[in-house]
Amino acid sequence: MIDNKKMYLGLLKKVLTDMINEGANHFTPFSPRSKNPFKRVVLNYIINTFEKKNIKVVYDDGYKGEERQVGIGWPVNGYTMIGMERLNNVEYCVDEVLKNNVPGDFIETGVWKGGTCIFIRAMLEANNIVDRNVWVADSFEGLPKPDVQNYPADEGDDLHSIEQLRVTEEDVRKNFERFNLLDKQVKFLKGWFKDTLPDAPIEKLAVIRLDGDMYESTMDGLRNLYHKLSPGGFIIIDDYGAIEACKKAVHDFRESNGITDEIKSIDWSGHYWQKTK
Repeated sequence: MIDNKKMYLGLLKKVLTDMINEGANHFTPFSPRSKNPFKRVVLNYIINTFEKKNIKVVYDDGYKGEERQVGIGWPVNGYTMIGMERLNNVEYCVDEVLKNNVPGDFIETGVWKGGTCIFIRAMLEANNIVDRNVWVADSFEGLPKPDVQNYPADEGDDLHSIEQLRVTEEDVRKNFERFNLLDKQVKFLKGWFKDTLPDAPIEKLAVIRLDGDMYESTMDGLRNLYHKLSPGGFIIIDDYGAIEACKKAVHDFRESNGITDEIKSIDWSGHYWQKTK
C-alpha cells in the first residue's frame, strides 16, 4: 500500500535540496569562501558585481550527489543549502515532538530561500496540524557585519559581503506560495535577530533551528529562544561543525546555563540536542 504522506515528503525533500536533478549537470553558485584572503576579496567583488545585475555566477563540475547529501554546495535551483542529511534530521525532530505531544511552535533563524521552513510547514499540513506555527526569522538582507567590539569571535567574518545570501522576504513568500504552503500558520520575523527575537510573540517552541553562522547570530538565538523550548523539544545548530565562532557560542551558552544534554552529530556541519529539563 502506498504511503502518500511519506511519498509527498520524500519528493519534497528532493525538490528543496535540488537532489531531484540527480544524474544531470548540477549548477552550484561559485562559493567565494576561500582561505586565501586576497582571492576571497576578488571573488566577492566579481560575484557581487554580477549578482547586482541579476547575473548569476556559477560553475558546473557535474552533479555530486554525495555532496548535496551532506549540504555541500549552494543549489541554484534548490530552496535550501542544508542537504538531505540535515533535512532528514528536521523531519526526525518534528516527527518526535508531534508523536510525543511536545508543545510549541517551530522556528528557523536564518532561512535563505525558506526551504527548511517550507518543509516543516509541509509536515504540519501532511499531519493535519492546525494549532502550531512556523516562524521564519531572517534579516532578508544577508548577514550583519561583525560587531567585533562585543563579539570578538566574529572578527574576520565576511559573510555579510556575499550577495548570494541576500534573499528578500518577498521572494521567500513566493517560494512558500509555489508549494501552496503560505498561510496564517507561517509567521515572518524580519530584521536582525538582536532586534526581533527578544520581543517575538512566541510562547513556546518545540523545535529551534539556528542557522546564523556567526557567534553573534547564534548567541542571539540561544539567549532569546532557548528558554521557550519545551522539555523534550530539540535545538539544531546548522553551522556547529563548519564555523568555529558558531561552535564557541554554543559552548559558551551551554556552560553559562549549566546545559549538559548530549550534542549529537547530524553530518560534518549540523549538530543538535534534545532538551531534557
